[in-house]
Amino acid sequence: MIKIIGMGPGNINYLTMEAIKAIKSADRVIAFGRIASTAKTIVNDVIEVNRVQEIIENLDDEVTTVVLASGDPCYFGIIDFLVKKGIVLGEVIPGISSFQYMMTKLKKSWQDALLISLHGRNENLVKVTKSKLSVILTDSKNNPNFISKQLYNLGVTGKIYTGYNLSYDEEVILCNKIGDEIEIAGNISVVVIENEMA
Repeated sequence: MIKIIGMGPGNINYLTMEAIKAIKSADRVIAFGRIASTAKTIVNDVIEVNRVQEIIENLDDEVTTVVLASGDPCYFGIIDFLVKKGIVLGEVIPGISSFQYMMTKLKKSWQDALLISLHGRNENLVKVTKSKLSVILTDSKNNPNFISKQLYNLGVTGKIYTGYNLSYDEEVILCNKIGDEIEIAGNISVVVIENEMA
């Protein structure tokens, strides 16, 4: 059986009890870098992968295999990729998304937010111009500086919050004006846009 487990923002304190129990009882545990480090505090034997394709190469439905995913695996996560590859999933255990964690740190409601992922994806930011609140997952190419400049060029004014290394000891949360140069403190981040004009 193959289980997908959401590891939340990364720090073990944000894992559910159900996730910890599933990891402990698994015959095989597969995870990416930083998530693998968290998993190793729960079990010793973790197969660490660097590419999504490596997950498929290490799956074994003859034993209980868990694939650990950052955040919530159903929110721009690994689920779609595995299903498209014909992998039959036995169970999915949710985790806290990094954007949920970020919004709690900002103490802001997000029920009306526009949610976008630029993590490994390209998307037009024009729809952000029409939304009062937007939350964007980033990568090294589509970083906060890129987003800040793009939105400024689109005429958006307001605040841009950037969260790096969320839930870890080296967590950094910055607040800037849209259009400002933003300090880069990691390869991935969560960006929150408060659009004054929307």
